[in-house]
Amino acid sequence: MTIGAENVQRLNNPVQHYAWGSRTAIADLTGRTHPTSKPEAEMWMGAHPKSPSMIVDGDHSASLKSLIDRFPEEILGKSVSRRFDRQLPFLFKVLAAAEPLSIQAHPNRVQARRGFDRENQAGIPLDAPHRNYRDANHKPEVICALTEFWGVNGFRTIDDLQRQLGQFCPGTFAKILASLQALSPNEALRLLFETMLNMPTTEKERAISEAIARAESNRPQDPISSWLIKLQKAYPGDIGILAPVILNLVCLAPGQAMYLPAGQLHAYLDGVGIELMANSDNVLRGGLTPKHIDQAELMRVLLFEPRDPGVMTAQAVSPTEARYITPAKEFCLSKVTVAAGKSHASPEQRNVEILLLMKGRATLKTGNEADTLMLQKGDSVLVPAAAGGYRLTGEAVIYKATVPEPGSRSK
Repeated sequence: MTIGAENVQRLNNPVQHYAWGSRTAIADLTGRTHPTSKPEAEMWMGAHPKSPSMIVDGDHSASLKSLIDRFPEEILGKSVSRRFDRQLPFLFKVLAAAEPLSIQAHPNRVQARRGFDRENQAGIPLDAPHRNYRDANHKPEVICALTEFWGVNGFRTIDDLQRQLGQFCPGTFAKILASLQALSPNEALRLLFETMLNMPTTEKERAISEAIARAESNRPQDPISSWLIKLQKAYPGDIGILAPVILNLVCLAPGQAMYLPAGQLHAYLDGVGIELMANSDNVLRGGLTPKHIDQAELMRVLLFEPRDPGVMTAQAVSPTEARYITPAKEFCLSKVTVAAGKSHASPEQRNVEILLLMKGRATLKTGNEADTLMLQKGDSVLVPAAAGGYRLTGEAVIYKATVPEPGSRSK
């Protein structure tokens, strides 16, 4: 194997060590000893400048970013290279949450560009803890569960929100709940969320105490109650504990997924999943974290509208491939399943792909005899556009990240 533009390349992927990560999940996937010495939260497959994947062949190594810089059309495909300024437009991840992530939202493209430029002009280093914007890109994303996966995603409807707050915090929020009746749903959500963020400490403590007392009387029958108690133990005194009350509480079964557009408030609470997003690391946080919180900036990027979490399953596009349909222009996630007598053949004309084998073993072959790779659990490969068509055989489950062509169902 050579490090060139037309060859399938094995990837050596960086792992991000965030406090909420698992000590076993990513290590188990990649065949390393576990439990690990420190939490492993995310494995990144891509070309983000912060932490790109590496390609290693004997004594030679190169980052995926540098390879794309040298051969943009060959790696990405002409259409993708042209549409995304010679950059890989997605970031592919394995996410392993043993503890809840922060309540957060991501900016849209205009907000990200302006925020990035603003913080650059202010002289804030890219790695500064108080920096909001680490790149100029937006960050829509899709999360697909590999295990049972819990999260909160999008504001509840006003009626449902009033019902839940009336159940868990009837004393603390009685006055503001009454005032919401005269407002539009968007105005009501903005007022309620802003009020929660800016509550004096004594009021926050009273709201949390009231909610926990109600939750303890309901537990374990009610999942909202269970999560209120878990979040209180993880982040005592944080108003974000009330996230399962104001946001949709979701439990994804393995194989289910949900799409998160820019501006949608959410948090992942527990589980292991495949995550695919636009190539960005921009996060605005609102709670459940020791990291930097910029409430004013979060309020600027949020969509204040009730949202269905949009739980979905993959839709078959061939006998071996099922696709998660989203409106994203930068990425498309598919699940490929091969078995005895059931191989997967890609189109001859296609753009860049990253494949991650999650279960079993498979052989990948292209028209180039040098490109015959044996893949096992945890292996990931870059399949450049210039490699042409390929075939997967064996017995395996593989997740594929690629870029949808305009007008295709990746949409």
